[in-house]
Amino acid sequence: MGILLAMGACNKYLDVIPDNIATIDNAFTLRNTAEQYLFTCYSFMPSDASMSANPALMGADELWHFSPDSWGPIIIARGNQNKLNPLLNYWSGVLGAKPLFRGIRECNIFLDNVDKVPDLELFERDRWVAEVKFLKAYYHFYLFRMYGPIPIIQENLPISADIEAVKVPRRSVDEVIEYVVGLLDESLGNLPDRIESEQMENGRITKAIALSLKAKVLVTAASPLFNGNQDYAQLTDHQGNPLFGSAVDPDKWQRAANACKEAIDFCHGMNIRLYDYNDDPASVLVTPETRTTVSIRNGFSRKWSQELIWGNTNSMAGGNIQLFAQARLHNGASALSSGNSELAPTLKMAELFYTKNGVPIDEDNSVEWDYSNRYALRTAGPEDRLFLKPNYTTAALHFYREPRFYANLGFDGSSWYGQGRTGDADLWYVEAKLGQPAGRQSVGKYSETGYWPKKLVNVETVHPPVGSTAGYTVLPYAWPILRLADLYLLYAEALNEQDGPSADVYFYLNAIRSRAGLKTVEESWTEHSTNPTKYTNKEGLRQIIHRERAIELAFEGQRFWDLRRWKTAIRELNGPVRGWDIEQSDTQLYYRVRTTFNQTFQHRDYFWPIREHDMIVNKNLVQNQGW
Repeated sequence: MGILLAMGACNKYLDVIPDNIATIDNAFTLRNTAEQYLFTCYSFMPSDASMSANPALMGADELWHFSPDSWGPIIIARGNQNKLNPLLNYWSGVLGAKPLFRGIRECNIFLDNVDKVPDLELFERDRWVAEVKFLKAYYHFYLFRMYGPIPIIQENLPISADIEAVKVPRRSVDEVIEYVVGLLDESLGNLPDRIESEQMENGRITKAIALSLKAKVLVTAASPLFNGNQDYAQLTDHQGNPLFGSAVDPDKWQRAANACKEAIDFCHGMNIRLYDYNDDPASVLVTPETRTTVSIRNGFSRKWSQELIWGNTNSMAGGNIQLFAQARLHNGASALSSGNSELAPTLKMAELFYTKNGVPIDEDNSVEWDYSNRYALRTAGPEDRLFLKPNYTTAALHFYREPRFYANLGFDGSSWYGQGRTGDADLWYVEAKLGQPAGRQSVGKYSETGYWPKKLVNVETVHPPVGSTAGYTVLPYAWPILRLADLYLLYAEALNEQDGPSADVYFYLNAIRSRAGLKTVEESWTEHSTNPTKYTNKEGLRQIIHRERAIELAFEGQRFWDLRRWKTAIRELNGPVRGWDIEQSDTQLYYRVRTTFNQTFQHRDYFWPIREHDMIVNKNLVQNQGW
């Protein structure tokens, strides 16, 4: 919150700074004005909690929306990116995107001038420099994931530089990665281990953040999109130098694994651990089943959860995104009257979660699970009340599922813990057919698929009670960019890609599964899968790890980048977007699977196009393939 306050205090200052040397000199004459410039460098952090500015929230196959032109990410998900005026253009900073190259320029200005500040203590100067080097690395990495090889802006050119000098070419994949990792390494020595003044400094960069980002950067670099990608072998600069390596380098996985382990060990030393509701002072007396689902939800949306490594205080998950994710729970006069309730997880995501036995729904060999009849109707009994409304008829797909299914999703007939009700005896339940509280509204404000991303709604956010005129009371949280579960999964992936299955791979996968109330990978597949040896070879375990990431990190903006770096987007994002028939009030008719859109994804869509105007201005740039 400290960063938000500081940035709010300097907004006017930022608005009036003209682009000239005299003003820059003035900015570094005092500690206070230099600190404002530090926060200027932070101000370019992308808006991760924004449905319109974060391409990864709605740009893949996790979340959908009924309006085809509602936000840039949905337009991208529908295959309508363009090169004339690209959507979410973080290169140039247009159409709602932050101009990250300008952010890098501001970081360079800060680094060039911070030594001039006369009343700045050396230890504080060193910390500020480390923070800005980190931010510079992160902005390069963010652009790298979007565009592939990018120009490296090591320093700002003097005003005397000729016009050709400013036309910076793109650098190769390996050069960009080495530059980013080098900046992160330089920052480590002077970053604090932890934030001591949480009220004023939460969101500022720590050593745990830098080590964890380094791990993610190196896993990205080792992944198929960037490691020997033959699809881009012909992408060269104007001198004929290749921008992608031609051969797979297995040593990149070893380096990534080492970085993951270093980050994990440091995080453990800082008492960063998987969130457990049992250890939370705010916990209340509920059943073990509810404690598990709350642990899963709070691992992401609990404000400053013990699992959080890096939360983006420049992008708080407040009323906007939580109102869009919240299903209406009753028909009271003010129940979400100003809320939208429009974020719609796809049926594909609902089917991705495991059965209660911890295996995919099309692999479960138990007699209680019938994959071929998963869309048939079934009525919940009293024994289902913690997850499903008793005596309510819903799809068989919603029975016998893992705790993360119920923690992450709201749907017709599902329970919805929290939102003003803290006990198991008085749960909210969702009713989503036409004419019911969560059902389709005549003026929009409904889920296109019949599902809601419950995970994104803070448990302590309060839905207005029945009969109340109160509004929807939101408890915001800093959007998690990095949390420990992500790091565990990155490490498991790197280890498996390096040497195949091992005890360490299973250990980190099973730590996450244990928090989710599941048996180990070994037990689950051996006892309950039609493919019981799947986990014993690299290819099978790779599939398990990829699915674990999709489930554990669902709706967090990770899958969008994962599908790209794995080069599986061409398969996963070419297919139907499906949900229930939300136009129906009859149960039998409602539970007909309906296709709302057929997605298409081309090889060119792995990377953003560089805007044509930027290509004209800088003749040294080369366009991404297919654009």
